Amino acid sequence: MARQARQVIGIEYVPEAIEDAKVNSQLNGITNTLFYAGDMKDILTDDFIAEHGRPDVIITDPPRAGMHPDVVKTILRAAPERIVYVSCNPATQARDLHDMDADYRVAAVQPVDMFPHTPHVENVVLLVRRSSES
Repeated sequence: MARQARQVIGIEYVPEAIEDAKVNSQLNGITNTLFYAGDMKDILTDDFIAEHGRPDVIITDPPRAGMHPDVVKTILRAAPERIVYVSCNPATQARDLHDMDADYRVAAVQPVDMFPHTPHVENVVLLVRRSSES
């Protein structure tokens, strides 16, 4: 993804995952990435967006509990053209999609069975900003 973007910013709760992301960027010669470790609701704020610029695309993969309401509100204020929402819990994903429905429409849905023989399915949804559809 980083090779097709001007800049990629990653936010992850697990510090070890951030360290791995930095190593992977270095190993692959990717220099347009920034990574932050911490809780999304504490890092992704209006000030963070003002400092780093409004994103064109947000890819989110929240925990089973779904996105914190403050994160949803911040994403809506950031108004990216597209949101890719990856979820391991279709119920909380549906709740969050409902909260974004006034501003975003579901353009595509793709369930992915990463764990065969279990009831767990990842679900990927592409959202497109409604005001950009003219």
